[in-house]
Amino acid sequence: MKTNSPKSSLDSLIQLLYALVILLLGLMAYLFFGQIRSHKSVADNTDSSAVFIQLDSNFTHVWTAPSDWRMMYLPAGQKELVLYGRELIAHTSDYLGPKGSVRAMSNGMNCQNCHLKAGSQPWGNNYFAVESTYPKFRARSGTIENQIKRVNDCFERSLNGMKLDSTSKEMQAILAYIAWLGKDVAKDIRPKGSGIFKLKFLKRATDPEKGKLVYDAKCQSCHQSNGEGVFAEGGKSYTYPPLWGMHSYNEGAGLFRISNLAGYVKYNMPFGTTYEKAQLTDEEAWDVAAYINSMPRPSKDLSKDWPDISGKPFDHPFGPYVDSFPESQHKYGPYKPISDWIKKHKKSKS
Repeated sequence: MKTNSPKSSLDSLIQLLYALVILLLGLMAYLFFGQIRSHKSVADNTDSSAVFIQLDSNFTHVWTAPSDWRMMYLPAGQKELVLYGRELIAHTSDYLGPKGSVRAMSNGMNCQNCHLKAGSQPWGNNYFAVESTYPKFRARSGTIENQIKRVNDCFERSLNGMKLDSTSKEMQAILAYIAWLGKDVAKDIRPKGSGIFKLKFLKRATDPEKGKLVYDAKCQSCHQSNGEGVFAEGGKSYTYPPLWGMHSYNEGAGLFRISNLAGYVKYNMPFGTTYEKAQLTDEEAWDVAAYINSMPRPSKDLSKDWPDISGKPFDHPFGPYVDSFPESQHKYGPYKPISDWIKKHKKSKS
């Protein structure tokens, strides 16, 4: 009986491997030249939607919140506190609104109405940098503020309510949740995607009348023509929050600055917008912010704000100011001349 020699078997194996290599090289060549033809086709067709568009680096590799699975490493009591804090941010009014189950101390809005996805949405007025940057000096109060002061500012201004007891379980839960969101952020660092995106200034003043056109077309279907929002079932909170009127944020809120509201609107509104896919132009965002903030809302005693008036931001809408620009320009713009003046005089002082 004839058998194959070891040399014959080795030769067969080498031939098989050689054939596989040839086949693989042929496949690679086919894919390579196919890609060249595809790119050439796109380049030749100037109407193609496949033409490469450079991504805006402001919206790539943004910071994100810690994943929930990581809570398994927290002590049971701490995890419970963090989860309760998130619930309070998302459904504030159910617990602390006019019909709240814990106490009645705010206007019916939820913290989440201004701090999207319970304060975890990139460029959605999130809390990513709170733990890393507080305590810090804030010119508005003229003092070093801690996280408790920051939270209570929101209750008194954005929720047009009362301070939350610093020793309460609710305050401790909110602080625990904010600390959780910022747990991986180094001290004094503001990661990309923190807070609200700063839009470039318009060359003109913002225009509330143009903004009303944007509002009517893009916003009123949710926030209603009267700007007073839509109550959720049961009437304890809002599905769509009021943008003006007696139940909205007051004149001391951060979003009453048009620059803040414009940046917030641009990358979060209308419904379905994300920072990756904006629906409004910069001009539309500036103008609709001007329209919303031109409408009536609760007032607040701001006499103790900005003890050093030179620290007022360019779009703080109430005088007095150290510069000579009128109050109307501080509110509606154009803002660049004011901003340039502030920078110049800060530089000359330093």
